[in-house]
Amino acid sequence: MNNRNLLLKFIFVWVIQLSATALMAQNPGNSIPEKMNDWQNLQELAHASFGFAVCDVQTGEQIFKSEPQLSLVPASILKVVTTATALEVFGPDFRFQTALLYSGTIRHDTLFGDLQIKGGGDPTLGSKYFPASGNFLDDWKGVLARKGIKIISGNLNLDAGIYEKYSIPNTWIWEDVGNYYGAGASGISYRDNLYEIHLSSGKEEGSATKIERTVPEIPGLDLRNEVLSSNFNADQAYVFGSPMENRRVIRGTIPKNQADFIVKASVPDPAALLAHEFRKKLQANGISISGETVFDVGKTGIWNQLAINQSPPLSEIIRITNHESVNLFAEHLLKHLAFQKTGLGSTNEGCKTIIAFWKDKGLDMNGFFMNDGSGLSRFNCITASQMVGILNYMKIRSNYSDVFYKSLPTTGNGTLTLFSSVKFPNNCLHAKSGSMTRVRCYAGYLTTVTGRQLSFTIMLNNFSCSQSELTGKIEELLLELIKL
Repeated sequence: MNNRNLLLKFIFVWVIQLSATALMAQNPGNSIPEKMNDWQNLQELAHASFGFAVCDVQTGEQIFKSEPQLSLVPASILKVVTTATALEVFGPDFRFQTALLYSGTIRHDTLFGDLQIKGGGDPTLGSKYFPASGNFLDDWKGVLARKGIKIISGNLNLDAGIYEKYSIPNTWIWEDVGNYYGAGASGISYRDNLYEIHLSSGKEEGSATKIERTVPEIPGLDLRNEVLSSNFNADQAYVFGSPMENRRVIRGTIPKNQADFIVKASVPDPAALLAHEFRKKLQANGISISGETVFDVGKTGIWNQLAINQSPPLSEIIRITNHESVNLFAEHLLKHLAFQKTGLGSTNEGCKTIIAFWKDKGLDMNGFFMNDGSGLSRFNCITASQMVGILNYMKIRSNYSDVFYKSLPTTGNGTLTLFSSVKFPNNCLHAKSGSMTRVRCYAGYLTTVTGRQLSFTIMLNNFSCSQSELTGKIEELLLELIKL
């Protein structure tokens, strides 16, 4: 072959390669199906179930998908469904209310009657996420002082009957229900329904630990300590115990040689804790209650209003729920949806209400199984197609689209702290993550480099790699989507 032919052959190959490169540049989405195929060949995903769906928000077209019809465990991305429904039903300005009431008459410095705290399902009373909400006990004390009341001759009555008696969904596992993230929703919730166990540990691995104190003090708590010191520098201690029961046991390990190691646990009875702290507040300010603390639901009689405490607006509660993945708040929203429909807040009716709501909006809810509002239950299942359908509705059809969009974390914030804001600039990614053992999911919105708005859901169950390794693979996939 002469030099001229060699040159022509080189030019031909170069043009073909350049054309292929240009075609890939024009169609960056070509690499996404390839990544899906690569995932299926990875040993760590060989036994995993995977659901993936991407929609163009404007057209509703599903532009990429992989097993989008599979019902998979969603973990905390289920909060997207719960918060979206609550926002649509109640509106962003809705506020929970808690009432301080009294019966009988006030003469001189004495209330001849009872005092009542009537719960309204507010999850923010004394919450660390809303510091201003911690002042309500001072407000209530001030109301009594302004009326000149120094003695309450009757009882302190607490009515939490707006919700069902048992606060924990029956599909939560035993390891979760005693710990802070397994706190259940009560008609009267307080301090995020959690308390701190302060432990000290020995210098040697396997040595005993000691409970130094609990914060706050839980009246009547019977806490047995079986925690040991460990070389492993992490919290591996779990609290076990049934809701509404004061007998608890804490097992596992904490790092050795610790003077004050904190383990967080769920409060057995938040209404009882509120009553205890309210009594202490009144006593410290010279106001006594002669009677007992009683827990009557719907006690008859004439009740007069002393004070109404309002929560922050629902828009703020939803933002915290999605940014910080607060299970308690999501369970309150679920039960309050049931209360609004039936007059009693229950997990079962809340789940039915949410499914019926989205059916009425035209979504196919076959394969959607809901057992709580937060995603903590492993009995929950949703498909990727259903999730992007809800995301599309909230973006295009909801009157509160902007409120919902802003409630989802951006890179470097909330549950998206593992994603780089450099790789996803200008808040182009808004999404909720969900994780539990062998479950990793993401759902939200992505604005591409061309300004195209996408809704997406990525769900993986039963993988064998670490959470961080899988998160890296998901980030790579999203970085391909952003090129569209």
